[in-house]
Amino acid sequence: MAALSENLLVTVNKLQDLVFNTIGNDSLDLPQIVVVGSQSSGKSSVLENIVGRDFLPRGSGIVTRRPLILQLINVPSDRHDRPEGDEVHIPHTAASVAGQYEWAEFHHVPGRKFDDFAMVKQEIEAETARIAGSNKGINRQPINLKIFSPHVLNLTMVDLPGLTKVPIGDQPSDIEKQTRALILEYIAKPNSIILAVSPANVDLVNSEALKLARQVDPMGRRTIGVLTKLDLMDHGTNAMDILSGRVYPLKLGFIGVVNRSQQDIQSGKSLSDALHAEVDFFRHHPAYRNMANRCGTQFLAKTLNTTLMSHIRDRLPDIKARLNTLMGQTQQELASYGNKQFSGKEHRGSLILQLMTRFASSFISSIDGTSSEISTKELCGGARIYYIFNSVFGNSLETIDPTYNLTISDIRTAIRNSTGPRPSLFVPELAFDLLVKPQIKMLESPSQRCVELVYEELIKICHTCGSQELLRFPRLQAKLIEVVSDLLRERLGPCSTYVESLISIQRAYINTNHPNFLGAAAAMSSVIQNKQEQDRRAALVDDRRKREKKRLKELGALNGNAPASPEDEEEQSEPKAQSIPIRSQSGRGARSMSPHFGKGQEGGVTATLNGSYTNHQATFGTANTTRDSFLNYFFGKDGTQNATALSQLPNQSRQYPNTNEISASNGIRRPDLRSPVIPVEDLATPVEYPGDVGASLKEDSEAALSEREVMETELIRRLISSYFNIVRETIADQVPKAIMHLLVNHSKDVVQNRLVSELYKEDLFAELLYEDDGIKAEREKCERLLDTYKEAAKIVGEVL
Repeated sequence: MAALSENLLVTVNKLQDLVFNTIGNDSLDLPQIVVVGSQSSGKSSVLENIVGRDFLPRGSGIVTRRPLILQLINVPSDRHDRPEGDEVHIPHTAASVAGQYEWAEFHHVPGRKFDDFAMVKQEIEAETARIAGSNKGINRQPINLKIFSPHVLNLTMVDLPGLTKVPIGDQPSDIEKQTRALILEYIAKPNSIILAVSPANVDLVNSEALKLARQVDPMGRRTIGVLTKLDLMDHGTNAMDILSGRVYPLKLGFIGVVNRSQQDIQSGKSLSDALHAEVDFFRHHPAYRNMANRCGTQFLAKTLNTTLMSHIRDRLPDIKARLNTLMGQTQQELASYGNKQFSGKEHRGSLILQLMTRFASSFISSIDGTSSEISTKELCGGARIYYIFNSVFGNSLETIDPTYNLTISDIRTAIRNSTGPRPSLFVPELAFDLLVKPQIKMLESPSQRCVELVYEELIKICHTCGSQELLRFPRLQAKLIEVVSDLLRERLGPCSTYVESLISIQRAYINTNHPNFLGAAAAMSSVIQNKQEQDRRAALVDDRRKREKKRLKELGALNGNAPASPEDEEEQSEPKAQSIPIRSQSGRGARSMSPHFGKGQEGGVTATLNGSYTNHQATFGTANTTRDSFLNYFFGKDGTQNATALSQLPNQSRQYPNTNEISASNGIRRPDLRSPVIPVEDLATPVEYPGDVGASLKEDSEAALSEREVMETELIRRLISSYFNIVRETIADQVPKAIMHLLVNHSKDVVQNRLVSELYKEDLFAELLYEDDGIKAEREKCERLLDTYKEAAKIVGEVL
């Protein structure tokens, strides 16, 4: 059993040596003893007593500023007693008393053996200063030290920085937090045995080491307590209650030790003398002599050895399982770097063709959403293209106001300019065309931006299509991305041009016969309904105001006030002022866009559009078909809608003109736009133009609108909104289709052929398959790591 236990310790030491030499960290979580204690609690003295050598730095403040992983390896005292095949090689320069050889080795100084332990102390100080600096800061990078000696038991211990409260010197303000985090990182591993060192001359409830150990080992199953400075306790006191487990129970118990005092160290007292003095102290002390065999450094070393062996025996199956897991993960990582053996033109060509095919397939699958590496954190690939179409482009179109930057003055000016020197009965159609085309032009900017966004998304997709294997060849990956980017750039021009032509097509022909277009009759009906509703509301408000005023006057009369005067009654009977100002009709005649008629002699068509129909046959006589064709042209084919619009016009007296007034030589003279017109008042008073005609026209353009102009501008505004909405729906449907056909789908169809035609050339093979130095180093590191794990599994397999 003892031989088996020793073999287990040797196995773990080999594993740890193998892991540190190859990996540089304890990825296997090997069993080890972690020494924890407050600053100046005696940790270093405990370790030196176990080793039997004075090799650790000493001084004020934090001395241990990096973790020290200490491997104690027992070697025979005589080299002839060593078994054959032992890997320990004792140098000729390493000598000790009576032919006993002891030396130390550092991992960071391979091949050098230190037989002078004073040099070991200096090397620890130098290596600590090299990494952690010359101040008092700490660093988590460990120092690995092996000590070969016939006086030690096989142990693996980790000496950590001591806990401190107040930063000194150049230490950071959070030095306590950093130290605690470093200690917890080591003792939290389930394979670690915690050696909690506490001074006996300080109350145990103030022990920081036990406090930290309880955080990760609340049941005390893997914690060994060490009481130092038993010889410095006050006279008449002892630590029997603690050593017997009555104060703070631990499964592994407490062990008391006596170290050298500072005076002993300064006087040069040897460790061998100190160990003899420790034995004498426990043997002759009245309180501890009955348990002297369970105290002291020798008993502590045996206990640590036995505990570590038992711990290794329990944890070795878990270590083997972890090794298998690590080997599988490393094998997969190595496979991702690809096979380093590729030579010959045929093999290189096959490899390039294979990588190009994978790149093209990844590009297509990312767009189609069939990739096996779809992100669950954010939209990517084709989903982002759909998001651009539906949300970004769609919302940008919806936010456009059909009459943006189109004022009432602009509409009125366009109507007047479209008539030229002639008065008009109807709203000119040219004004509608002039006003709606610039509004349609506003759809071009978001459409072109949609093309740019999809192009940028495709560029982003091709940059994310590289596999782990393709990362080996950065030049090939760069060329693949360059070729696909050139292809997308080539398609960007035709796609943008076509989208621009879609807008131009819509502006080239204004189709007012579109089935979804509101039409003049429906628009005019809506305008009149709104006006009637406004008039009705205004009348209700005015009537309510009159009733309230009348009621107040009646109350005043009852109270003895004077009755309402005729002026008040007249004021009550006055109609409510128009909400829209109308230019004055007296003095100078208001400018009209319609022919001049007397008050009793309005034009027949105008009267018909502004009143209810009363005498159809009497007016047109036998020319009824002529009137029908005119109304069909003016209002459209929907007779029911037209009749409704006519019935809702203001009820006025109307007269119909004879057929000679509205007939031309070959038929009926068509108006400019299918829209009814509101008549104006009599313009008999001549217009007197001042000398400055330009100033007069400007003043007239800024004057208040007449009732007819209000109707006309509102009618044009509604027609523009209706037609703009039709065009907007068309553009929202056609632009994504054009982008998918001309840019996205075309790129998917030709990307494979483009890559092959551009890059599959023998003279490019050598350049394209240039392997990145970093990838080479990573693959070699991964190969070494895999070999290490295999060797570790072989070592573990020898004892299991």
